[in-house]
Amino acid sequence: MLDRFRKAKAQEIARLQQLKQAGAMPAPWPGVRPGFAAALMGPDCAIIAEYKRASPSKGAINLEISPAQCAREYAAAGADALSVLTEAVYFKGSLDYLFAMRSAQSGPEARLPLLRKDFIFQPLQVEMTAATPASALLLIARMLDREQLEALIRLAASFGLECVVEIFDEADFELAASAGAGLIQVNNRDLASLQTDLNRSFKLAHLKQSGQVWISASGITRPTDLQALHAAGYDAVLVGSSLMAGKSPGQALHQLRGCNA
Repeated sequence: MLDRFRKAKAQEIARLQQLKQAGAMPAPWPGVRPGFAAALMGPDCAIIAEYKRASPSKGAINLEISPAQCAREYAAAGADALSVLTEAVYFKGSLDYLFAMRSAQSGPEARLPLLRKDFIFQPLQVEMTAATPASALLLIARMLDREQLEALIRLAASFGLECVVEIFDEADFELAASAGAGLIQVNNRDLASLQTDLNRSFKLAHLKQSGQVWISASGITRPTDLQALHAAGYDAVLVGSSLMAGKSPGQALHQLRGCNA
């Protein structure tokens, strides 16, 4: 799957290279980027609510709700941060959704940080992310070697961007930790079968090191999942498909939190 995703980014990377050569890369976004890790460090299990229109495992999930409406619903339902899928081929995403979700928030809710979730493995992709209001971007450990991962984390930091480094096993974690990753996300989805298993998060939880912020992603559908993961040491969960599957992602978020509203 990761090879397929890498190939799907070829056209985008070629376009970025053309922009760079022409001196036409957009300037970094001038606004304030709310802290991503800081938003996840409350007393309860934080929820990163995701705008996810489609996926390889489910196909179209919800193509009707706009990113702006989704951002408003998530903010009103108490999301701690927002994840935005920007990959176009398999997830029907766009960088424009980051701007739409930032603009849709008002008042104190405008402080919700945004995570750009995509397949990022080239410096120009980090530079383009910096031109958006994202506070953080996703890096998948096994798509990179240690030097590449370390360089991308360092480049992102130079723009004020945080990096969420995704892992699937202990080897991925060792790579992420050696590159200085402080935000670790365990993906519970098997890349071959596309099935999810929360046990992956529980099995890897003992690897968490002091000062790290850990996120569990994929397959989280019930309030009891949040409670169990938090008890295992996770600071946050990232939830997309189960929130987006119905007509109201905000209502689904309320239900995940165990609320009646």
